Amino acid sequence: MKPTVEIAGYRGKPYGRAATALFIALTFSAIGPLQAQPRFAPEPGRVVLPVSIQAAGGAGSSLRDAERAWRADPQRQETAFRYAREVFVLGLREGDLRWYGAARAALQPWWTVRELPAEGHFMRALVRQGFHDFEGGIADLGATIALEPQRAEAWSWRFSLHLLTSRLDEARADCTALGQRFGAVEGQACQATLQYRTGQAAAAVPVFGQLVQQPDLQGPLAQDWLRYHQGMALVAAGRPQEAAQVWQQHLQRYPGSHLVRLSLAETLNAQGQHAQALQASLATQQPTDALLVQALLAASALRDPRMADLQAQVSQRMDAQALRNEALIERPQMMYYVRHRADLPRGLALARQSWAEQQEPADAALLIEAALANDKPDDAKPVLAWMERTGYTDPTLAALARTLQTRLGR
Repeated sequence: MKPTVEIAGYRGKPYGRAATALFIALTFSAIGPLQAQPRFAPEPGRVVLPVSIQAAGGAGSSLRDAERAWRADPQRQETAFRYAREVFVLGLREGDLRWYGAARAALQPWWTVRELPAEGHFMRALVRQGFHDFEGGIADLGATIALEPQRAEAWSWRFSLHLLTSRLDEARADCTALGQRFGAVEGQACQATLQYRTGQAAAAVPVFGQLVQQPDLQGPLAQDWLRYHQGMALVAAGRPQEAAQVWQQHLQRYPGSHLVRLSLAETLNAQGQHAQALQASLATQQPTDALLVQALLAASALRDPRMADLQAQVSQRMDAQALRNEALIERPQMMYYVRHRADLPRGLALARQSWAEQQEPADAALLIEAALANDKPDDAKPVLAWMERTGYTDPTLAALARTLQTRLGR
């Protein structure tokens, strides 16, 4: 019998409660992996951890226990896997993916091992995809499922990675399996996500509206996930003001939800509500790169006196990534280079690279914007093909696509 642990706000068996597992997986796919702090690959035997509000308080007791056990015997699989999970989930919740470096260090002795216990394959999958190794992540998730087919979180994460990489047939198959194996709620949540990501946002909106009221889904993690996707479905359906209201109400209850706060700030900026976007972006003690970039975009539009300071902070963070020879592409980088016009050619190069790795609506918009700004509309043709194949659209992306088609002479 597996021990009882607390993961991301839910106390229960680590591989029980499929709905919570689905929410963890899909929340991460929504976050990015391109929207948080810079990630890094630590040197063997060296772990550098950022300051964490949660880890510094009472909520970090589980993490501290896991870290002590791991440091006492880093070659013991059980303690290494537990510590990797603790820091991974912390990075997920805080929107600070530097914690992934700590998870990678814990898994170092088994990084290239072909056969592992299910937990080893699972944790390696999560960290691999965090470092953009989506193929490796999917392979490890397949191995996890082969060893433990009733492990809901493995199915959920694989669905997320299939959706992230636009493998829709595989995503649909995983979604069907989730509903059949783990119940109606999991199936509904998964299907609603597929709906708004394939051009059926109007049908998805009421489903999320029902799910947020489910008595069993009132925990912080489940509500973060549901409210995020409820808002994104509303945005895709052309109802951004309603989405902003959903997110603002959620933040009143859970002000620490990075995912919802970032989505709110981005949507407000897109709607020209820059004063509200600036307020939302800076209403946290330690803004992530993504929130700082949104604050800078808002301050620039408003000519707010804080613009210079925000510009300096963002530039400093981007320079730090360059000094580390950071190989991973972060969405805040692209937004800074493209939307703030800091370096349009570099922004286009990053947008092309990012699109080759993953296909998300936000990345589609950025690639079109970068291609148009650099007068290279041909570079954004893959987005048009993706929109046709998946059926995804939203008002902002549809307008960009029309402009792109005009520039292409269609």
